[in-house]
Amino acid sequence: MTAPEPTEPDHLREIERLAHRVTLEASAEGWLSHRGDPEEATPLQRSVNALARALRHYHFEGDGCLEEDRPPVRLVGASVLKPGVMPAGVDESYEAVCARIGVEPREEGWALWNTWDRDGDVRVTMVVSAVATTEGLFANWARGRAVDPVTPLPSQVALVRHGWIGPMTFSPRGVGRTGRGGLPAA
Repeated sequence: MTAPEPTEPDHLREIERLAHRVTLEASAEGWLSHRGDPEEATPLQRSVNALARALRHYHFEGDGCLEEDRPPVRLVGASVLKPGVMPAGVDESYEAVCARIGVEPREEGWALWNTWDRDGDVRVTMVVSAVATTEGLFANWARGRAVDPVTPLPSQVALVRHGWIGPMTFSPRGVGRTGRGGLPAA
């Protein structure tokens, strides 16, 4: 039996996967550059470098490409809470979850960023207004790209709580650090 023809999105995902593999191999050989091309770069190396820069990640507000003066927040995972659209496994209403967490419901929703304290010892959740940033993270994480957002502005942070609030979508780095292998947070 022959395999069905891939859909256009499947075909594009396969091309993206293969292109990413090419950049990984170039990096392993030690000549890949995400910055400017060295003078001695061959036309093939210049093309692969351009490919790597394009594949680095999908850009989104708060991805750090423009906000270079704010350090990244290393996330284990995140979730988005919105009126009428709650994460899988949450049986409470948006309003009930907001009340339990301790924030006022907002029409735009809230993002929960699960991370660690400055020493990396204590689990904390930042409740932030950066919903669009979090959705940009999800687009990257779904493709295995371990990108993190920049530290939110103080005005974007509603509160910080001890412990992780779940369920969450794990970042690629978070899966490795916690050893969860994609299992739901406890």
